[in-house]
Amino acid sequence: MLEKFRQAKAPAIERLIALEDEGLMPAPFTGERPDFIRALWENSPGAVIAEYKRASPSRGEIDMTLTPEQVATAYKNAGAAALSVLTEEVYFKGSLEYLTRMAGAGLPMLRKDFILHPVQVIETAATPASAFLLIARMSEQEELREMLGLAMAFELAAVVEVFDEADLEKAQALDPEIIQVNSRDLDTLTTDLAVAERLAKHKPEGQIWIAASGIATPDDVERMIQAGYDAVLVGTSLMSGGDPGAALRTLTGK
Repeated sequence: MLEKFRQAKAPAIERLIALEDEGLMPAPFTGERPDFIRALWENSPGAVIAEYKRASPSRGEIDMTLTPEQVATAYKNAGAAALSVLTEEVYFKGSLEYLTRMAGAGLPMLRKDFILHPVQVIETAATPASAFLLIARMSEQEELREMLGLAMAFELAAVVEVFDEADLEKAQALDPEIIQVNSRDLDTLTTDLAVAERLAKHKPEGQIWIAASGIATPDDVERMIQAGYDAVLVGTSLMSGGDPGAALRTLTGK
């Protein structure tokens, strides 16, 4: 799956490289950028990063009718600590413009996409996003190091996602502020929260850890809290029933 995602992203990266070569990359965003890391600390344990997710490879179309603005407002009113905004177009039916459209909610936003080249970090810095996702196994370590450096330069948070112990070892060598453990098997697309529990045994003090995929019930959230996670990222289960705000309240009991 990751190779398919890489291939789908290649044309967009090529366009950005051409823009950079011509000196035409967009300027960094100058408006308010809410603090993603602070939001997670202040709401941990059990901080919810609520995701605007219209479609996915495992589910197909989830809900193509709810607008970014509707969902951002619903999540804010239901107590989300932050938003995750899918901007990948081919497999997740996302768009970079959703970051601008959801910024009015005033919550920190994570750009969730396949960030594989430094030009994409520069592109992210031109949006109101407060953070972006880096998937450890999709880039060489030095590429990850460069993109983490750019994140610091632009005052963005970088969320480094891992799927197993090898990914975690690779990521931890770079001393990131945030680790996200994804419990999805990339071959079968099934989820197993035992993956998150197993990797949590390696969590060091002071590093923010997020559990992602397979979280659908209050018991799942509590299970991740007990495993040591500071936050959970939830998308499919919130977007599937037509009322993301009500689904988030049910998930958190608030």
